[in-house]
Amino acid sequence: MAKQKEIKTNAMRILESMKIPFAHYTYECEEFVDGIQIADQLGLPHEKVYKTLVTIGNSKNYFVFVIPIAEELDLKAAAKSVGEKSVEMIHVKDINAITGYVRGGCTAVGMKKQYVTRIDSSAEHMEKIIVSGGRIGSQLELAPADLARAARAEFADIVRH
Repeated sequence: MAKQKEIKTNAMRILESMKIPFAHYTYECEEFVDGIQIADQLGLPHEKVYKTLVTIGNSKNYFVFVIPIAEELDLKAAAKSVGEKSVEMIHVKDINAITGYVRGGCTAVGMKKQYVTRIDSSAEHMEKIIVSGGRIGSQLELAPADLARAARAEFADIVRH
C-alpha cells in the first residue's frame, strides 16, 4: 500500500521556504470546530493554542489578529494596535474570499494578500505556540518570533482583560 502523501498547505510551503522549523499535527475533522475542541482532541494546553481572527477596519482595510483560543479579541485595543478608529469581525461567509482559507483553517501565514497582522503579546515570551496549519485538520507548532517573521506580524496587547 502506498504511503499517503502529506498534504502541504500554502502556510507550510512558506515556512519551509523561509527555513522556519515547525511541527505539524493533524486531526480528523469534517467541519469547523472551535480551537478549544481541537486543543482538547490533540491533548494540547489551551494557553499554547492560538486562533486567527480577521477583521475589517473603518478604513475598509482588513486586519489579522492571532490570540489565545480561550480569549476574546479586544476590538478597541486591536483597532488601536493597527492605527484604526475601529475594527469589527468579518462575516464568516467572507473568510475564504478575503484570506483564501476556510473557517477553522485560517492561519496568518500565506493568505491571499499580506494583511497587517498582530499576535497577542502573551505569545511573545512562549517557547512555541500552535496555530492553524491552513486547512481544517491541520495545526502547526512553531516559535512565536518565527510566526511573526513569516506573517510579517508585530506583537500587541489585543485580548480583553
